[in-house]
Amino acid sequence: MFMYKKIYLEITNNCNLDCSFCIKNNRIKKYLSKEEYLLILNKIKSYTKYLYLHVSGEPLLHPLINEFIDLASKDFYINITTNGYLINRIKNNQNIRQINISLHSFDPKYNISMTKYLDNIIEVINNLANNTYISLRFWVNNIYNKEIIDYLSNKLSITIKLENNFKIRKNVFVSIEEEFMWPTLDNDYYNSKGTCYALKDHIGILTNGDIVPCCLDVNGVIKLGNIFIDDLDKIKSSKKYNNMLNGFKCHQKVEELCKKCNFYDIKIAK
Repeated sequence: MFMYKKIYLEITNNCNLDCSFCIKNNRIKKYLSKEEYLLILNKIKSYTKYLYLHVSGEPLLHPLINEFIDLASKDFYINITTNGYLINRIKNNQNIRQINISLHSFDPKYNISMTKYLDNIIEVINNLANNTYISLRFWVNNIYNKEIIDYLSNKLSITIKLENNFKIRKNVFVSIEEEFMWPTLDNDYYNSKGTCYALKDHIGILTNGDIVPCCLDVNGVIKLGNIFIDDLDKIKSSKKYNNMLNGFKCHQKVEELCKKCNFYDIKIAK
């Protein structure tokens, strides 16, 4: 029995895009070294079986992405969230449990046609879908979403509607979600009541080793410790960690950043 359903590990906080809907991390751009990566894997392997190679940034930018996937697959089920522009870098990797592709990231300003962008993704679907779950995400109201759906419907010979979550074929799904507000200390949202799966279900690890409660704390506002210095048992026994966890159990948000987050508030309201 593992403590966490999943752990988010940021292998790079750099990104190849500059999307308006995405929060910008203000940290020094960094790529985990192989030595750092292996150290982290060793420290967390007794805590979860599901490893998500993403917090902020684009994981497929990492020059060792396939080696990282293969190394971690010995102890973890590997999950990746990507904007899809570099999808060819992993098109033949059979050691990925799930790929989440943010199709709402498409914009012709990034100098690739929609046809080329989607054909690359369809190639990955055809190569990997027998063994890998593929989630095609529409989590932002991009003006190109309908055109993308129409193209996929034609190429995959199935009618897809941009209304509800939809199974296209074995292991391939369309994921529709309401756009959420990224939590920042200076946004206009505030709610001190509410719960979250953070700490109970998952934690995140940033490229500098800082441990955060969830994948939305991309700037490390709620720093719980550092994986290069601390053991997870020490961190989970800390006062800050347990104040947050007990607060969520009592439907109270303890940290200010959590009070500025509407991610689970939206889900609960549905």
